[in-house]
Order: sequence, then C-alpha cells, then structure tokens
Amino acid sequence: MTRLLIVDDEALVRAGLKMILESDSELEVVAEAEDGADAAAMVKEYRPDVVLMDIRMPRLDGLAATREVQALPDPPKIVVLTTFDLDDYVFRALQAGASGFLLKDTPPRELVQAIKVVAAGDAMLSPAVTRRLIGHFAGDPRADRKRAAQERISKLTEREREVLVEVGRGLQNADIGRKLFMSEATVKAHVSRALVKLDATNRVQVAILAHEAGLLDG
Repeated sequence: MTRLLIVDDEALVRAGLKMILESDSELEVVAEAEDGADAAAMVKEYRPDVVLMDIRMPRLDGLAATREVQALPDPPKIVVLTTFDLDDYVFRALQAGASGFLLKDTPPRELVQAIKVVAAGDAMLSPAVTRRLIGHFAGDPRADRKRAAQERISKLTEREREVLVEVGRGLQNADIGRKLFMSEATVKAHVSRALVKLDATNRVQVAILAHEAGLLDG
C-alpha cells in the first residue's frame, strides 16, 4: 500500500484527487492539508510515501513547502501539481528536490500510474518533458556554471558518466541498458551511485547537471 498526503488549498481539488487515487486498491490517502505551511508537520505525523503538492497556496507555497519536507529525515517523494506546465514555480520545485510534476487535468488513469511510478523510485518525466526542464533550468550556462558542473561530474567513473549522459537525454533504465549493453539492475546501480556522488536528489537534477557540464553537446 502506498500512503499519500495531498496538499492543496482547494477542498474540491483535494476531494477529487482522493476519489481518483483511492479508486486503486494499492493507494491510500492518509491525510490532507490545505496549505504548504502544514505539510512538514503532517509528513512527520502520517509518514506518507508520496506527497502531492500544489504550487500556489496562500500562506506557504509549494516551493517553500517542498524545501521544508525535503529537509526532514527520510523525506517522502514529492510530486508538484499545477495548472500550467510552464509555471516557473514547478521548475524551481523540481530543483528543490521534487520527483516530478503533474498537471491538474491529468487523466485519472495516468495520474494513478504516475504516482505508482514515483513511489517505486523511478522517473516519471518523459524525454520530451525532461528536455524542456533542462532547457528551462540551464538555459545558456555561464562558463563558471559549466566548470562547476564539470568538477562535480569528475567524481564519476567512466561507466557512470555514460549512464549519466543517457539519463540527461531522458532515457529510462531499461532503454539505457539496451543502449549500453548492460542489465537494467546494473544501470539502476550506476544511477544510484551517481546520485550519491553528485549529491543529487533525483534524475531531473542529474539531467540538468549533465547539460550544464556540456555532456549532451553534439
């Protein structure tokens, strides 16, 4: 059973999300919060596996709340919710450690599947979305940002760098394995080690770093 916390200031949105999510027997909404200011306390009390975090809320927005939750010991996965997929807050929330984002008009079946993917620790962003995120975050990196990124990347082994490049291109573990002739389990191990060495929270942050270091050029 995957335990969920919904954080949204609109009661109707919370009710709709709960109804959709609990239509699947493997998902359970254990708590709801109407503002980001309550998120960290509810995470500590209810220990959800995944938090669905609205972005725009009156007291504490989803970005600040994501940072607070990520600062907790063993934090849950966070999926930010938004009406607009180019909302700058969404990108900043991903950079703060969220595992992905969903539009509020995502079809119910896709919403349930996305939550399951995130709960399992996998990436939920498509290659197209990943490229857009990279472009938004990195833009035209200054030379100093590129040097800093290259210095961080230097901690990786050659094989980890190869995997990093494919993560940066938005490929999933199975696709990377086929391309680099290794098992999916080996790819997952390389990704996990790279996350630790790079002090990154998720694959999106790793993809951005690969872009800033120039690994995706050409």
